[in-house]
Formats: sequence, structure tokens, C-alpha cells
Amino acid sequence: MSEEIDIQALQLGDVHAFEMLVVTYEKKVLNMCWHLLHNREEAEDATQDVFIAIYQSKHLFKGESQLYTWVHRITMNKCLEYIRRSKRKKRFGINIPIDETFLNAENSTQLDPEQVLIEKERAKAFYTAVQQLSDKQRIAYSLHHFEDISYKEISESMNLSLSAIESLIFRAKQQLIKQLKDPILQNWI
Repeated sequence: MSEEIDIQALQLGDVHAFEMLVVTYEKKVLNMCWHLLHNREEAEDATQDVFIAIYQSKHLFKGESQLYTWVHRITMNKCLEYIRRSKRKKRFGINIPIDETFLNAENSTQLDPEQVLIEKERAKAFYTAVQQLSDKQRIAYSLHHFEDISYKEISESMNLSLSAIESLIFRAKQQLIKQLKDPILQNWI
């Protein structure tokens, strides 16, 4: 089925079309939620909320952008809701699960346990620094750096100009360079 047929079927309430949408985007949405929220449970909850929101607002998709962009916009908005909610709860401390895929799979089997621990600590420091960026900087940087989304797509998802996205990501990188003194971590930026 082509994307147009899927969209039309989805908008008509076809369960199979919705299942296809979930199968197609579930991993991408979960990854994006994890990179924005840095909490596995919240990312899983947000992913479910994203697909509920997509189903409830399927009639609002006008086809003016790609389906992928529309899904990203909904995902980003849900993640922002979670971020605002967690700020209201005024949680203290940072609980960041380290994603094992962040480490290079080839090298991790060759590293001794001490080196693996050092790499995990570096990853934790990196993710902590990313978490400390402003909301817009963190979202733009995470979408580009972790999800490999183009500036143009981020611009469409965040409803900001291309130059604003370039500026957000540039400032995020500058902030990370200031925070992360470890030369290896600076290479991750």
C-alpha cells in the first residue's frame, strides 16, 4: 500500500491501517521519546500516548507535510507535556538509564570491565549534560544528534524557522563543549 492509501484508510478508521502505522513508527517514536525524556518508563508511556493521540486526531492530518513529520510533531508535543509535568512535580536528582547501544558494540566486547565502566560513566556524563540544555535546545539537538533527523525536518516538527533550528543546535553544542571537558566526550558532540 502506498502512503496515500494508508492515510486515507487510517482517516476512515481502518484498524489495519492504524496497525501498519504503529508497526512502521513504533521504534522511531520510542527512540525519540527516550532521547527526549531519558527515562525508559516515561518513554514507553509517552509512546503509547503518542499513538492514542494519533488515532484520536487522524482526521486532522491534511497531507500538507509527510506523515513522518506529523508523527514526529505529535511525539515531540507529547514529550514536552511529560517534561512540563515532571517540572511541576519538581523532581530532584537525575535518574538516567544508560542505553547500552550508545557504546560501540564492536569495542564493548573487546574492552575490559574497567574500561566498560569508564565508558558507562562517560555516557552518563554526556546524557546528564544534554538533559541540562534548555528544552528547545535539548529537543533540537537530540532529534539531530540521536535520531539523525535533518534540520529541515526538525524545523517542520518544532514549527520553527530553519535558521532558528541551526542556532539552537549550535548553541547546544557550544553549551555541551563548555560542560564536557573530557576530549572523548567532546568528540561525541
